[in-house]
Amino acid sequence: MSAVQASSTGIERIAQAFAGAQGRAALMPYVMGGFPTLEESLRIGQACVQAGADLLELGLPYSDPLADGPVIHAAATRALAAGANVAGVLEVARALSASVPVALMCYANMVFAPGVDAFVERLARAGVCGMIVPDLPQGEAPEVLQRCDERGLALIPLVAPTTTPERMAAIGAGARGFLYTVSVVGTTGERRALGGDLHEIIARAKACTDVPVAIGFGISTPEQALRAAEAGADGVIVGTRLVRAADEAEDPAEAVGAVVGALAAGLTPAR
Repeated sequence: MSAVQASSTGIERIAQAFAGAQGRAALMPYVMGGFPTLEESLRIGQACVQAGADLLELGLPYSDPLADGPVIHAAATRALAAGANVAGVLEVARALSASVPVALMCYANMVFAPGVDAFVERLARAGVCGMIVPDLPQGEAPEVLQRCDERGLALIPLVAPTTTPERMAAIGAGARGFLYTVSVVGTTGERRALGGDLHEIIARAKACTDVPVAIGFGISTPEQALRAAEAGADGVIVGTRLVRAADEAEDPAEAVGAVVGALAAGLTPAR
């Protein structure tokens, strides 16, 4: 880790990554920690970085991932069966965070079971820059946000097309790092086409926050990534397509790296 990275908080590193994209949308691939093994998930993450990732979203496998579609759910199940656990995935995060900011995707029970203080401290010590908790109860969010702020971690909230204006304003005001904007109603997964109201969804999100807006769920092709960028997204998150590539290939890291490279090249016209 460079001296700048070592002296920066997680929130600051995420901001630097978006700023460093220099006029294009930042690319944030999703990697399932421990899939197909812990070692391979590290190789996949490294391949993403080499292919042009600006940030990484690292999934912590969980038995009941309510926000995830069947492909990512199946990958989590296989990762758990192969022995992946919090300690192992955080070691993957530690290794990857030397190169790019890493945001951990996890679920509320994983945060509260060991205690918020203990969980946030583990993430900070592993070099994680932020966390995404899609099922975080509204009433518990202030406590988690306070603990994250104390350690310089970004608590990255999600908004959806169905989020009410009042709720979106409250979420946007408390967002750290970036605002994760869901492009479709439903769980993660590849879609043949993005909705026609993408520009409106992104505009609503941008109007309620001062942090970058990154869009995810349903983006799987370079054309879709470019369309999201041209609709105003500051960042593009791609998950299911990459997990599927890892599952179908003899060399998961090589396959995922090729897809990320194509996505990065597809975003170039948006510079």
